[in-house]
Amino acid sequence: MFDARQKYFYRCLFFIAAAAVFSGCAHMDVGSRSAKTAATGAASGAHNENANSQLERCGESLGTLAVIEDVNTDWYRAYYRNYRLGPTTPVLRMLVQQSNCFVVVERSRAMDNMAQERALGAAGELRQESNFGKGQMVSADYSMTPSITFSNKNAGGIGGALHLVPLVGSLASTVAGSMNSKEAGTMLSLVDNRSGVQISIAEGSARNMDFGAIGGLFGGSGGASLGGYTNTAEGKVIVAAFTDAYNNLVRATRNYQQQVVKGGLGTGGGLNVQSN
Repeated sequence: MFDARQKYFYRCLFFIAAAAVFSGCAHMDVGSRSAKTAATGAASGAHNENANSQLERCGESLGTLAVIEDVNTDWYRAYYRNYRLGPTTPVLRMLVQQSNCFVVVERSRAMDNMAQERALGAAGELRQESNFGKGQMVSADYSMTPSITFSNKNAGGIGGALHLVPLVGSLASTVAGSMNSKEAGTMLSLVDNRSGVQISIAEGSARNMDFGAIGGLFGGSGGASLGGYTNTAEGKVIVAAFTDAYNNLVRATRNYQQQVVKGGLGTGGGLNVQSN
C-alpha cells in the first residue's frame, strides 16, 4: 500500500499527465466553415475575397450608399434582448461592398472619429500635410435601412410529427424533442437622399433545421454528419435572411423604373380632395 506522501505524489503526476494530454488535443480552427454565416470573406474597394457565391453582384456601382440602422426601434430592442448579437450594420456593409452595386460611405459611429480628426485639424494640432480641409467628404446618394420583421427560435417544423414515427422506447421522444426549425424574416428599404423618394424595398427570409441532440444518434462524428446543422445559432438565420433580402433588393433595383406622377412629384398629386 502507498503511504500518504506517495499517494499525493502519484495524484500530482496524474493531473500533470492529464493536463499534457488534453492540451495536446486542443485545436483552434481558424476560418472554420461551421462558424461562418451567409456573409463570408472580405472586401476591399471593388475587390472581394471568398464572398458567398449566391450573393448578387453588379458590373458597376449605382451610387454611394449609407446603411442606417435605427437602434431605438422596437424590433432592434427585441433583437438585442433575445440574441445579444449587436448591430446588423457591419454585415450589411460587407454584403453591399462585396456586391459592387453601391459604394459604402460612413454614417455611423466612425463619424465621431472623423469629426474628431477634423476638430484637431481646425485647432491646428495636425501636421499641415495631413490635408483634412473642407469639401472632401463624399455624399451618400442613397440610404438603406434594415429591419427584422420576425425571428422565431422554434418554428416547430417536423419535431412534433416525429411522435408518429414507430421508434423504439425513448428514442422517439429524443428525436422529436431535438429537432426544431429556426426562421427569420427581414426587410431592406432603399431611399434616394436628395428627394426622399423610396427607390426599392425587399423582404428576405431564411429557415434552418436545428437537429440538436439528435446528432449524437448518428455515430462518433455527431453533428458533422448532418452537414453542420447541429446547434446553429439564431444569428446565422438572421444573416441569411438579410442576404436574401439584399439579393432581392439588387434584383429589383437592376430593373428600376421611375414612378411618374402627372404634374410632377410633390406638387399635389392626382387624388384631389375637397377644399374649404
